[in-house]
Amino acid sequence: MKRLLKLAGLNQELTPHSLRHTHTLLLAEIGISLEQIMHRLGHSNDDITKRIYLHITKPKRKEAPISSEN
Repeated sequence: MKRLLKLAGLNQELTPHSLRHTHTLLLAEIGISLEQIMHRLGHSNDDITKRIYLHITKPKRKEAPISSEN
């Protein structure tokens, strides 16, 4: 993978997990359901998917209500 990253001029510190994380965030950003994302990642518990992968992305942050708990 490092060789391919170098050839592509990308950050050589990226890992397969980095690609998985990016893929998951892109799925969420285009509106794929949590259930579909969980299935694709092989998670049986939505808490794992939400906690590890589904951080609020910039476009979604604008739509999210401001919470006094944060």
